[in-house]
Amino acid sequence: QVQLVESGGGLVQPGGSLRLTCARSGSIFTSYVMGWYRQAPGNQRELVAAINSGGSTNYADSVKGRFTISRDNAKRAVYLQMNTLKPEDTAVYYCNLNVIRSQRDYWGQGTQVTVSS
Repeated sequence: QVQLVESGGGLVQPGGSLRLTCARSGSIFTSYVMGWYRQAPGNQRELVAAINSGGSTNYADSVKGRFTISRDNAKRAVYLQMNTLKPEDTAVYYCNLNVIRSQRDYWGQGTQVTVSS
């Protein structure tokens, strides 16, 4: 059974940085994509960044140049380095694993990121 656990959220001032970590337990024996999503109050959940097994990445326009997604397969982890944070980045951030063949999704419980002075 795959489980995802996020950590690293918190309160940060505008312009600051945070690094989110998503740790995976359970094995996957097929291709999958790891991603970070976020959901602010009153908004739909949106994709922030994703990375596939080959290391290709894509980002939401709103975070390009500020956020970096990376993965460490040996540690079964994916990271989201967030720099130059803005108040509009405030949201609950969720880790996602999407199994490409079945399109099954696994989600973490979420971690709160608050950008405020």
